[in-house]
Amino acid sequence: MSLPGRVAIVYGTQAGIGGLGHSASSAITAVAMGGREVFTLGPGASVPWSLPGGVPPAKWLNSPRGIRPWIVRYSWLRWRHGQLNLLHDRGLGKWAAREIQQLHPESCYLFTQVALEMLRWARGEGVPTTLDNPNGHIRNYRQICEGESLRWFGKRYSGHPSPAMVERVEQEYQLADRIRVYSRWGKACMMRFGVPAQKIHILRQTVNLTRFCPPQVRPATDGPLRVCYVGSLDLRKGFVYLLKAIRAIGPRHVHLRIAGASGDRDCARLFAQEGAGLQIQSAPGDSLPVYQQAELLVVPTLEDGLPFVLVEGLACGLPAIVTEEAGAAEGVRPAQSGWVVPAGQVEPLAEALEDALRRRRELWAMGQNARSDVEQYAGPAQLRELSEWFYSRAGVAARS
Repeated sequence: MSLPGRVAIVYGTQAGIGGLGHSASSAITAVAMGGREVFTLGPGASVPWSLPGGVPPAKWLNSPRGIRPWIVRYSWLRWRHGQLNLLHDRGLGKWAAREIQQLHPESCYLFTQVALEMLRWARGEGVPTTLDNPNGHIRNYRQICEGESLRWFGKRYSGHPSPAMVERVEQEYQLADRIRVYSRWGKACMMRFGVPAQKIHILRQTVNLTRFCPPQVRPATDGPLRVCYVGSLDLRKGFVYLLKAIRAIGPRHVHLRIAGASGDRDCARLFAQEGAGLQIQSAPGDSLPVYQQAELLVVPTLEDGLPFVLVEGLACGLPAIVTEEAGAAEGVRPAQSGWVVPAGQVEPLAEALEDALRRRRELWAMGQNARSDVEQYAGPAQLRELSEWFYSRAGVAARS
């Protein structure tokens, strides 16, 4: 029997770290704003992140330690990232399903990949469920990675998402009462692969507008154009097209600063090959100084619901070059706050970079437009909207 006033959230990435971690932290904040007793089940939260003042605290149930690092480092799993992700997420999902039998929440907010076992339990108990899907359809994700692996490496794709993960997430789509996506593109992608439109609801990403803000001093406009790329160096992110575009217009014209993980060994080799001779500075860690020292953000992704790096960059007053095959295109006004180009093509991306060079003295004003836009659709009001939407449709009344 469900206990009135209890809500469970299950997530798979440490809250507050990276795009998925921010999605988890914003969802936890929004649900906690409803004044209910909130239980979070997952890998915990990063030290700098906590619920804002005035928001009731959540009760954290941290998942057990996953696969031991030495096993990953020295076993066959180090070459099979897709299988590694599946084992991690399935293990977390099974743990959460065991824990939930003691909590008996009256509604659940669940993230894809770790939700299947909880969804099965909730369906049997008649508990309403919301599934958070930050990307497009999982099958589209897989198809893009397969195509890119053949194109650049000439071999079968063995990374995330694996075929078993695709099957797992598609079962989640079927069992969930409703699915949150972050953009019109995300909804269209889900529908293209057969998910019913009435099950899919668009609620955009949010960003901390206080932390992510324009620099006090405008970056210099001499020397090479200061461009930043934030995110992992994996096939889905399209980093290779950015490197090729920079080479096409001439390496001396652009200085690229990167904040993000290096990706798997194939992508690391591809990055080394295509980045040779370019002006590149890699700066893993905090992305904020990378944004604030740049003049332009490039998000060349091939698939993404609404990249968190985009709203971060826009909030920092950066104009952006984004692609059509992602929700990022919905956050940029062409010629006003950035450029929208086709995904997976070098020439249009190079043309956008050349236009940015020609309009270099206008980039600061374009960045101000970007900041103004993101304040309207990704600010604190979006958290309140997410909270109200969750409780109104979960059959649970939020407490004032």
